[in-house]
Amino acid sequence: MPATQENDIGIVVYAPALVGADSRPLAVVHGMESAFPGLRLEWTISREGKLVRLPQREAWLAQGRPTGKGFRLICNGDESYRVTVSGWERPAGLSPGGQAQFEVHAALSLAATGITVAADVLEAVAEGARAFWGRMDPDGIAVTVSEQFRHPGEEPHVPPKGLPSLKLPWELPAPEIPHHLGWLNYWSAAAARTIGFPDPARDADLLSRSRRTATGGWVVGLTHEPLDLDNPAHLDALKRAYERFPEIGGRSVP
Repeated sequence: MPATQENDIGIVVYAPALVGADSRPLAVVHGMESAFPGLRLEWTISREGKLVRLPQREAWLAQGRPTGKGFRLICNGDESYRVTVSGWERPAGLSPGGQAQFEVHAALSLAATGITVAADVLEAVAEGARAFWGRMDPDGIAVTVSEQFRHPGEEPHVPPKGLPSLKLPWELPAPEIPHHLGWLNYWSAAAARTIGFPDPARDADLLSRSRRTATGGWVVGLTHEPLDLDNPAHLDALKRAYERFPEIGGRSVP
């Protein structure tokens, strides 16, 4: 049984590394349930692909991962509408500023219900993890993003669809700098300051699709509908956002 399904919306957030008996994994799970009416994350998936109920969910989450810090995949147990979330430690050597991070991944269906609660779920995951930044994208966008990263020896580097080249995450000097843009973006207060958002004179369009969070961060949508890079209007919106925020992806850093 796959952990995700076709036509998912994927969430990734990047937060400070877990320490000790950290409560953030449970905060992420509780936040998702609060943001998504009727959602209960009380199942996991075995190595054999079978659903396994978690009667002692909190204790199970506190166990972390067999291979290190974080938490194993937890889901809603619904075969017809799968919602999943898991988290792990991103090593210092692969992270901006050489600081290990807590990386959380979640997925829900691109069906109407998922789109309706998308911004709420992204905010809940990011705020629960106390993330620096995060993003939500339809399944498939990640392939294009991966081709935007410039690897050593790639000269010239020509990303697809006229999008800009981005530095690799571990080449960025600080964890508050987003690696790239997504359909929906979460920027903590620190990340927003780092990239210069918002500027009322320049960001009126983005602000029309933005909202402030309880911690002073922002959830910012590039388009009303899920991002479709085959839609010229959507691609243009993405390019304009990259032009507006050269700090994203380290493009303003020599």
